[in-house]
Amino acid sequence: MKYKIHTLADVQTENIGEDTVIWQFCIILKEAAIGKNCNINCHVFIENDVIIGDNVTIKPGVQVWDGVTLEDNVFIGPNVTFTNDLFPRSKQYPSEFSRTLIRQGASIGANATIIAGNTIGENALIGAGSVVTKDVPANEVWAGNPAKFLRKII
Repeated sequence: MKYKIHTLADVQTENIGEDTVIWQFCIILKEAAIGKNCNINCHVFIENDVIIGDNVTIKPGVQVWDGVTLEDNVFIGPNVTFTNDLFPRSKQYPSEFSRTLIRQGASIGANATIIAGNTIGENALIGAGSVVTKDVPANEVWAGNPAKFLRKII
């Protein structure tokens, strides 16, 4: 199969890799790029300046804002929140949004918040409900508010 889009999804991009599945009530804007073999669950919103790699899973209730990149094999749990503006104001937009990078193989637990401009390292794990306020190195588990190092992943 090329890719599968539920009839109740609003998908404006054509830049979708083969074997990707996009479920109902998703909105994906026209300039977003989505890789192969991804699973984009229901109630997901993806803005224009977003890159999603191959084999990515995004669970329900996630908004992926301009400036966010998810590399290959990333897992995004339900209701994870990304931000892209450190000083948001109604109807006042920055000239450029902060860049957030989730490196290959990283997993982010349900309801975690990723503050704009941070990088989550390769194979890192962010605990459910955590608030990430700074870069997380590769192969580490972080949790809490603010998220702190718990242990290495071996």
